[in-house]
Parts: sequence; C-alpha cells; structure tokens
Amino acid sequence: METTKNYKKLITLLSIIIPVAVAVLFGVKIDMTLPIFLPPIYATINGITAILLIAAVIAVKNGNIKRHEFLIKIAMVCSGLFLVMYVLYHMTSDSTKFGGTGAIKYIYFFILISHIILSIAVIPLVLTTFVRGINKEVEKHRKIAKYTFPIWLYVAITGVIVYIMINPYYVVS
Repeated sequence: METTKNYKKLITLLSIIIPVAVAVLFGVKIDMTLPIFLPPIYATINGITAILLIAAVIAVKNGNIKRHEFLIKIAMVCSGLFLVMYVLYHMTSDSTKFGGTGAIKYIYFFILISHIILSIAVIPLVLTTFVRGINKEVEKHRKIAKYTFPIWLYVAITGVIVYIMINPYYVVS
C-alpha cells in the first residue's frame, strides 16, 4: 500500500511551485479584456468551497466516508478553479486598491494578509491530508485534518469577505 511518504517530494514540490508560479504570473500582464468579470465568480467558488468543506465534515461525522471523499475532491477542484481564475484576472487586469479608510482599512488588510499567508500554508496541509485519506491512513489523516479543515475553511470564507469588501472599488470596463 502506498503511504504519504511516497508523495512527500511531490507535495513539497507542489507546495513551492504553486505559490511561486502565482507570484511570477502576477508580474505577467496580458493585454486583453476577458469576456466576463471574474472576481464575483471566483468569490462564489470560494463560498462553494466553504460549504463543501462543512458538508464533508458533516458527512464523515455521520460515517459517510464515500460522500466525504467526494465532497473533498470537489472542494479541491473548486480551489483549483479559483486559483486559475484569480491568476487569469490579475494577469489581464490592474490590481484594485481598497478605498476604505479608518478602522475598516486595517480590518480589510488584516483579513487580506492573513488570507494570503494561510492560502500558501494550506497547500501542503490539504495535499498531505488528502493523500493520507486516499491511502486509508485514517489516524494520520484525522490528526492533520483537524488543522487543515479550519485553515482551509478560513481561506475560503475570507476569500469571499475580501471580495465583498473590495467590490465597491472595482472599475469594470
């Protein structure tokens, strides 16, 4: 039977490549206008991810492992779609500056910065938790999932909150 150790190098590699690729692609600007405005779409995908994560935890607590596994796989696909759309948007559009002032500005930046940092930190957690789950390493899976779940959920929810807070400042052409 495969174990998480067999995937450790791949998980490490992906945990480095994904954030580096996103950072590099942020510096790439493509002169084109997308036919749709992506931020509300990828914010919705973040919201769906949060719902899927909660449903997955409910499923596993009710002993429905197959449903749990299915919901987690869909949540991972949603996170991947979010990432692709997020990068595509930032490659084709200028960054939007938050226009709020006073305390709300500090709240926004706290949420944004914690969201960004945890979105990087959650990558190896999600991948390790997933691999342990599909490899039926139940105790190891549970042990890490208790950290992965709240961080991934926080990232998904704060992605929606960041969108809601910056939405009034978008300039849509």
